[in-house]
Amino acid sequence: MHIMTAHSAQSDIREAVRDIRSQIGDFAARLVIFFASSVFPPDMAARLMDEAFPGAETFGCSTAGEIVSGRMLTNSIVAMAFSRQAVKDAKVEVLEDLGMDSHRAFDSFERHFNKTMAKMDPRQYVGIILIDGLSGKEELVMDRIGDFTNVNFIGGSAGDDLEFTRTFVFANGRSCTNSAVLAILEPGIEFSLIKTQSFCPLPQKLVVTRANEATREIMEFNHKPASAAYAEALRTSIADAPNHFMHNPVGLVFEGEPFVRSPQQIKGDSMLFYCGVKEGIELNLLESTDIIADTKQALDMARSELGGISGIINFNCILRTLELQQKGLTLEYGALFSDVPTIGFSTYGEQYIGHMNQTATMLVFR
Repeated sequence: MHIMTAHSAQSDIREAVRDIRSQIGDFAARLVIFFASSVFPPDMAARLMDEAFPGAETFGCSTAGEIVSGRMLTNSIVAMAFSRQAVKDAKVEVLEDLGMDSHRAFDSFERHFNKTMAKMDPRQYVGIILIDGLSGKEELVMDRIGDFTNVNFIGGSAGDDLEFTRTFVFANGRSCTNSAVLAILEPGIEFSLIKTQSFCPLPQKLVVTRANEATREIMEFNHKPASAAYAEALRTSIADAPNHFMHNPVGLVFEGEPFVRSPQQIKGDSMLFYCGVKEGIELNLLESTDIIADTKQALDMARSELGGISGIINFNCILRTLELQQKGLTLEYGALFSDVPTIGFSTYGEQYIGHMNQTATMLVFR
């Protein structure tokens, strides 16, 4: 066994980490990834998890709910440990100021792996990004990553159990806010990436004709006030439109695949979103489908492609989690992962190629 998972719902952080450590046992971990509820003190969570696994790289973030093989949890810590056979090499860097240049981190990656980022084979290496979920800087950081390398980075925005106060990322014993953890792994086993969302495009088109990209505010769709145009597309009133946000977000549709942008609130004539949207982009109104069926199909495809799955890291949008709770499907969703070592968390946004909402992005190991 080269990948192990553990979880603890102990309320005291010391007890929770001891519990995790005892479940991993004498497994020789090369790398440990962990996700911890915001009920735990972030500095202690980062330090104690690092101390519990000497000789291993450790990193993770705070959450809005946790996922472990077969279950969706709250107020817990979940962890995944990798042997040296599963992950041959790994390098973790922290961007401590998301407004600053990212050259230092990528210079460090190049020195560690002894090759330029441009020459790193995306079939051999994979990146993980965990980022402050209240920073509003996900698009900026993902754009920079795309400028540096063809290695795919997948991940999620840290949460804080829907308090929307402060979120944290963890790396090798430290916790940081307004920061991102970037990790490049060289797995010793084949891997694949999943992006799955449960929406189908509707024919209604909404072109962004005026927006403030920095604040994720859209002022106009189709040269009309954004709130009025969105309500018109739904054939409802502006007052009723927020009731449709979860089930009718908008999306950039590329080759039939939606990249979801979720509305947050109506602000006068404008709409605020959880994701950046550029002026001139054509979006489709979307309609929700079946999260359970769509996720199962994505997992089945990955299982077929890889010939079996030995581990999954699942970055699952908090809005998907809330929809599952609303529909009474939490147990059914958890059960999709019952036969595979899995960890994950409910995110404030998901990363794969870019930044998006109401999506699950997953790193899957053969």
